[in-house]
Amino acid sequence: MEFFRDLFFSGLTKGSIYALIALGYTMVYGIIALINFAHGEIYMIGAFTALIASMILSSFGLAGWGLLVLVALIAALYSAMYGFTVEKIAYKPLRESSRLAPLISAIGMSIFLQNYVQLVQSSNFQVFNNIIPDISFIKAGSIVNKTQFMIVLTTALSMVALTIFIKKTKIGMAMRAVSQDQVMARLTGVKIDRIISSTFIIGSVLAAIGGLLIGCSMRQIDFYIGFLAGMKAFTAAVLGGIGSIPGAVIGALILGFAESFAAGYISSEYEDVVAFVLLIVILTFRPTGIMGQATTQKV
Repeated sequence: MEFFRDLFFSGLTKGSIYALIALGYTMVYGIIALINFAHGEIYMIGAFTALIASMILSSFGLAGWGLLVLVALIAALYSAMYGFTVEKIAYKPLRESSRLAPLISAIGMSIFLQNYVQLVQSSNFQVFNNIIPDISFIKAGSIVNKTQFMIVLTTALSMVALTIFIKKTKIGMAMRAVSQDQVMARLTGVKIDRIISSTFIIGSVLAAIGGLLIGCSMRQIDFYIGFLAGMKAFTAAVLGGIGSIPGAVIGALILGFAESFAAGYISSEYEDVVAFVLLIVILTFRPTGIMGQATTQKV
């Protein structure tokens, strides 16, 4: 029973991290109907930024919740700038081109960012200190540790906040308008470029928070962590129904549980295989994903 419990919370934690990244994928797809394959690298840059910021701030004696919040803000801001830049370089110039062109551009940007970080930070794993402070009601031997609790809580709050933002704010309503019909949205005065950039920025902030939390959980990072995590998060977004915020979270949790239980009861070597086989099975019977809706292509 204890083994099952450990696998359950491991899957919940892993799925929550995937969800933070998948939300960025699903938001961008919902607005411009394209996949930002450089999004995983934004997550990786967020992790490295958090690592550097935590080392610098810790050297000045900052600790506790103040350190965690400030590191999160720095990582989020820095990653947001990268997300904004990726949109301006890899997507905006190709917005009127064929759908394949920005896709190839995004893959190129992903490879560039990987190699850039590898050159700047080296290809070796970097030690990441867990800067999450102790939580009073989580004691040694508790069902979940403080890092798992923070990861799950952050993902839940992010999903709720993002849903409210999309449904209740003016920018959120503008995002929904752009998602439905860009031409009509432009005619009603919506600034398309600003809305698309805002979408990339929000997704990048969520990815950066995920990078910080995974660093605290795994205690080490390298330049390649964004690629595999990005692919898993993309799989989760498709699994849940890409374009759906709740779907991205549900798909990520299913993927996290599938990987965790496969590693525990079969073998860790088959962890990735089980995850992608699950994707194939679900999409065979429901091509739009669990919460996706069939759409018709506008011409």
